[in-house]
Amino acid sequence: MNKDISAVLKNNIEYLNSELNTDKNFDIICRTLKIADRQAGFYFIDGFVKDDIMEKVLEFFYGIKAEEMAKDMHEFSHQFLPYVEVDILNNWNAILTNILSGVLCLFIDGYDSCLAIDCRTYPMRSVEEPEKDKTLRGSRDGFVETVVFNTALIRRRIRSPKLSVEMLQVGKSSRTDVVVCSMDDRVDTQFLERMKERINSIQVDSLTMNQESLAECLYHRKWFNPFPKLKHTERPDTAASALLEGNIIILVDNSPSAMILPTSIFDIVEEADDYYFPPVTGTYLRLSRFAITLMTYLLTPLFLLLMQNPEWIPQSFAFIMVKDQVNIPILAQFLILELAIDGLRLAALNTPSMLTTPLSVIAALVLGEFSVNSGWFNAEVMLYMAFVAVSNYSQASFELGYALKFMRIITLILTALFNLFGFVAGVLITILSIALNRTLSGKSYLYPLIPFNGKQLFRRIFRIKLGSQSGRES
Repeated sequence: MNKDISAVLKNNIEYLNSELNTDKNFDIICRTLKIADRQAGFYFIDGFVKDDIMEKVLEFFYGIKAEEMAKDMHEFSHQFLPYVEVDILNNWNAILTNILSGVLCLFIDGYDSCLAIDCRTYPMRSVEEPEKDKTLRGSRDGFVETVVFNTALIRRRIRSPKLSVEMLQVGKSSRTDVVVCSMDDRVDTQFLERMKERINSIQVDSLTMNQESLAECLYHRKWFNPFPKLKHTERPDTAASALLEGNIIILVDNSPSAMILPTSIFDIVEEADDYYFPPVTGTYLRLSRFAITLMTYLLTPLFLLLMQNPEWIPQSFAFIMVKDQVNIPILAQFLILELAIDGLRLAALNTPSMLTTPLSVIAALVLGEFSVNSGWFNAEVMLYMAFVAVSNYSQASFELGYALKFMRIITLILTALFNLFGFVAGVLITILSIALNRTLSGKSYLYPLIPFNGKQLFRRIFRIKLGSQSGRES
């Protein structure tokens, strides 16, 4: 690839045809034409080029006279190309990457450089509200699979010259566009440079799974700690808010979400609805979500502990006791239902949208009513697991939901085996998994609780007026 670009058009065309296999790839087009008295050729990928813009450009080319031709490509682009997004390329690696990215590349006989004309159009879906990150109020737009449109959605919200949007490429074969966004006056510059160095040093063939592949390359986390290091969002307003708080946003082409880092446990449980309502309502929503998240972890292990020690139950709460005969151990019931809930979730994911609601109703009626009547499950167990299943949707992070699920199963098993000591051990394992976790910047996962910062902790727990807030520490 060290071959120099030739001033002879025929040599360049032969080289590109060989590299791009234009005889096999029907969508890579080589079009030859005459500009003034010189032969020219341009390469593009069918489906990416805007036809109306190309027609306008070609009209100017056909109107050029021989005596008007420029002495080099740089002068030619200034005199005869009335288009904004153009670049002069002198490197074959850059030329091949641009062609395969959909940029039109023009070669003219007698010029030893290439003119890249970015008149791409992207096949994409409309900018609509994300299915997962919904809000009761607020904007209804969301990220799409095209990284250029995602950066535009952020620029629309932050009109500051301090906003930096840098593009990098990852993957030997895929050359996936990765965009790093930050606020120059608020970001931790050392952490930002470290992240860019890590991205540039990634040695992979391609980012097969987009953001997840990049995340695994950025941080080789210990497999036994399931708590997420990153927060994912499909909402531009959430990404913009994180940038203004000093965080870094990473966008990956072909992925309709953004990665926010560094991220603590308090960042993950926050949601946009907290800020789209008045402070009192926002505080209530936030505290409710904290409480429900805690209950999804503790409810079933605590119930199992009390069933193993019925003498601990006060007389006023005797109604929580299992009244029917227990045919299957309660632990086995909980574990079967944990698996069944994931099975139903996967079934719903692969069910056509028009059938999702009726099938969900049928599943709830059949599996709920008949599993109790048949003696497989007790009604109390079904009730508590139904609460856990519904409560998992009270927060948007799938990763946090599954982390709590794994911790809940471990606590259930330890409680069944070792009674109270097992319950305490399970809770301690969960606490230590969170406390010993670190953000990507190396700071505490529990900041501002550990290390303690009262002012910041108050703001993380309570929703205060916007005018009273200042930039957060990460």
